[in-house]
Amino acid sequence: MNWAVIIPLLLFLVIIFIIGFWASTYLKSSSSFLQEYFLGGRQLGGFILAMTMTATYGSASSFIGGPGAAYTQGLGWVLLSMAQLATGYFVLMILGKKFAIVTRKYKAITLVDFLKERYQSKWVVLLSAASIIIFLFSAMAAQWVGGARLIESLTGLSYTSALFIFAVSVLIYVIIGGFRAVALTDAVQGTVMFFGTLILLVATIIAGGGISNIVSDLTAENPNLITPYGFDGGLTPLYVSSFWILVGVGVVGLPQITVRAMSYKNAKSMHRAIIIGTIVIGFIMLGMHLIGVFARPILPGIEVGDTVMPLLAMEVLPAWLAGLVLAAPMAAIMSTVDSLLLLVSSAVVKDIYLNYIKPDASNQTVKNMSFGVTTILGVLVFLMALSPPDLIIWLNLFSFGGLEAAFIWPVVMGLYWRTGNKYGAISSMIVGVGSYILFHLYFPNPFGVHTVVLPIILSLVAFIVGSLVGKQRITESVKVA
Repeated sequence: MNWAVIIPLLLFLVIIFIIGFWASTYLKSSSSFLQEYFLGGRQLGGFILAMTMTATYGSASSFIGGPGAAYTQGLGWVLLSMAQLATGYFVLMILGKKFAIVTRKYKAITLVDFLKERYQSKWVVLLSAASIIIFLFSAMAAQWVGGARLIESLTGLSYTSALFIFAVSVLIYVIIGGFRAVALTDAVQGTVMFFGTLILLVATIIAGGGISNIVSDLTAENPNLITPYGFDGGLTPLYVSSFWILVGVGVVGLPQITVRAMSYKNAKSMHRAIIIGTIVIGFIMLGMHLIGVFARPILPGIEVGDTVMPLLAMEVLPAWLAGLVLAAPMAAIMSTVDSLLLLVSSAVVKDIYLNYIKPDASNQTVKNMSFGVTTILGVLVFLMALSPPDLIIWLNLFSFGGLEAAFIWPVVMGLYWRTGNKYGAISSMIVGVGSYILFHLYFPNPFGVHTVVLPIILSLVAFIVGSLVGKQRITESVKVA
């Protein structure tokens, strides 16, 4: 074992646990367990809001899969990845104050709470909860595999042992502290991600002999590596542009990001988060993907893209500093996993159990259920991750697309179009998710765009048509009555 690398990582985990225990004091003193456990009492300030969005969004695919893809594709993948620059801006500007005001009025604790109150439909709730559980399960499995692979590559432990260490670490502090622990640790993790990216980028440029030298090496190997079109010309303008929908505008439909837009304290916090979040996400995404491309002349011939980050850090940095820097991808993975765990847990406890099984459950019962469900989910994801997939980034993007196809229009149109009703929401979800899975299986990347684009367009059409037809039915039923 390389203890000089491992000790800084262990210290990082100790800090995370301390924050979790401290946050648990809020859970004990809070009058509303659900508000505190799932939303942190809606008291997030601007800096913590920005960092929790950044850390939740920056995941195993951003820090391990992303640099690996950039290593293979070249600078074209860096351009594609920068569609993520406006993520925080889009989410907080599109949802903005209106979403925070409406969710407070509805006393909504989860995204599904908002949809339930807005559409007054059992089927909207059940479809929403099912979409969250199905797609976030695949996203969580990808993150846990990423965390285990990182620990495995650093320590020399077996994959199963590494996965067990990662799973236990995450479960303990999520169960102990809830959303406030997640948000506060996200602030720490987001800061680590920012400085880790900066240190590794500088060290990589120095190791490569400067940017001009690195670019010359890339050009000598394959001139396509420094073009916007990828190493084989496969990154067409249409395909790259479609990523502005998948990882740019469409992020508004991701429940793990949307829930952040209902947890901030006031308008000032939101405005500050927009500025900080845009700068931090932009720098981290640009830096991480540039590192992936610049690693190619320094470490040629890497076959498994997911190993580029840990191998490069240990190559260009002193061992103790590599340990600190590799806390960045560990931070990204842990912060995404903890948010997803809480989301799936809330879908089961709040959206299904409390709404339709036992609405009058006591605070203690809800608390026990929340802890129990979070633990069971963690164990199930652990078992699923025992057989790891090869491509983390594609599994993660698959879950992104599915959630966006399900939620983007019921959320956005539900806020801004009064005519929108339960018929439109149900139609949009069924058409969006159904067409997304169908295209993914049989017609990937239709017309040269990413698979998610057409399902999002079809789900918009379905929402509008369903709402207009539904309005007519509601009007007729009122007349009959």
